[in-house]
Amino acid sequence: MHAPAPAPRSQLMPVLAVVAGIATFSMMDAAIKGASLAVGVYSALLFRNLFGALMTFPLWLAAGRPIPSRQVLKVHALRAAITSAMAALFFYGLARIPMAEGIALSFVSPIIALYFAALLLGETIRRRAILASLLGVGGVVVILGGKLGGGAYSDEALAGTLAVLASSVFYAANLVLQRKQALLAGPVEVAMAQNLIVTLIFLVFSPWFAVLPEVRSLGLIAAGAALATAALLFLAWGYARAETQVLLPIEYTGFLWAALLGWLMFDETLGFATVAGTLLIVVGCWIGARNATTST
Repeated sequence: MHAPAPAPRSQLMPVLAVVAGIATFSMMDAAIKGASLAVGVYSALLFRNLFGALMTFPLWLAAGRPIPSRQVLKVHALRAAITSAMAALFFYGLARIPMAEGIALSFVSPIIALYFAALLLGETIRRRAILASLLGVGGVVVILGGKLGGGAYSDEALAGTLAVLASSVFYAANLVLQRKQALLAGPVEVAMAQNLIVTLIFLVFSPWFAVLPEVRSLGLIAAGAALATAALLFLAWGYARAETQVLLPIEYTGFLWAALLGWLMFDETLGFATVAGTLLIVVGCWIGARNATTST
């Protein structure tokens, strides 16, 4: 008799972990946008990553002080470099356009990342994953069509839009490296490496751009650091346990959080096109989640 085949591993928990990671990252976006408006993007990001490294240090000690090999360190450094460029461009843009729009624009990243994952990780792209991503991108098109059709974009808003679109290319590479990094290192090591290396990258430019934030901005930055660290832990855990294409559609839930936080913190409103686009995004996420719970 043949031994029974092992039961397919449920991917519900990795999906929930990534949902939690996207939610906390969205809250971090709101906190750092507020700080960026006060002290500038560079200083907000420098102090966010510095605080993040300090917050992660006790976790790293408790985890046994894991030291990456040279090969793994190269992956950490590459993702940190990509993250630095991605974050600088994204928050430059987010300081100039509403949060929901910024997140919506960034949704071109998952569709690019699907093909990066096939090229770099050897993953086979399933039709359901492509459909989920295309629905999400369709929602983004509806949102931007409603905004651009109104002719309300200033030069600053246009610069912000272009910056976020450029950031989305780096974000696509980041998403794929996130999966590779999670397979090579534990969540605490990933969070520590990202916070520390990004801080070192930003420190290179501190003599020219650093500004000491006032108390309120420091509070926002510290909150952003704590949220970013929690998000890194959630995402590293989830991406180590499910394929990139399974988890990518969940990125679209970030729009819902951005719309809510933009309204609560910055009095940003939603139009009909934004709501219609959101419905397409939610459908895409639902299809992706169904794929996650039925695949191995």
